[in-house]
Amino acid sequence: MAATYTFDVFSSLDGFGAASANWGGYWGKQGPELLDHRLAVYGAEQRMVFGANTYRAFVGMLASSTEESEVRDPWVTRMRDLPATVVSTTLQRPLDWPDATLVSGDAVEVVARFKEESEVPLRSHGSLSMNRALMAAGLVDRVQVTIFPVITGQTGVDPIFQGAADFDLELIESRTLDGNIQELIYRPTLHV
Repeated sequence: MAATYTFDVFSSLDGFGAASANWGGYWGKQGPELLDHRLAVYGAEQRMVFGANTYRAFVGMLASSTEESEVRDPWVTRMRDLPATVVSTTLQRPLDWPDATLVSGDAVEVVARFKEESEVPLRSHGSLSMNRALMAAGLVDRVQVTIFPVITGQTGVDPIFQGAADFDLELIESRTLDGNIQELIYRPTLHV
């Protein structure tokens, strides 16, 4: 049986994965419910899958953070402690991640093989271009979008689905966290 692959992403209401202005992490909107829920989600046994750009961004953020900064929230620490695969043709070993394996090759081929071989679910937080390609190839079982109550029309960067194929989405789970953050989990199917 193939392992489930979840594309997990944070988003502004207008579909950006980050902002260039002085918003701060989580666009400054996180609360205890979100942080506790994220820790529970990442508490389950699973394998992380990252593309090179997201891996570099996470390593950079963690390297420049302090013990008191929100970058080191418990769920992020847990994510970093999970086994991870970084798919890249540009990175070199060793990786600055506790339990990471570097795999060179096409992400679609690598993840297709992992889905067949993995005994645990696979999850990717971020890695936008890689996950758009995986969605187009039919390898993403769940898209988990956490929508923060902001519009970043002037400062938004990293449009999450820019250039993606068209998909129909079946809502399989939803929740409201801290009264105003929406988590939506969809099953995507290529729209034909």
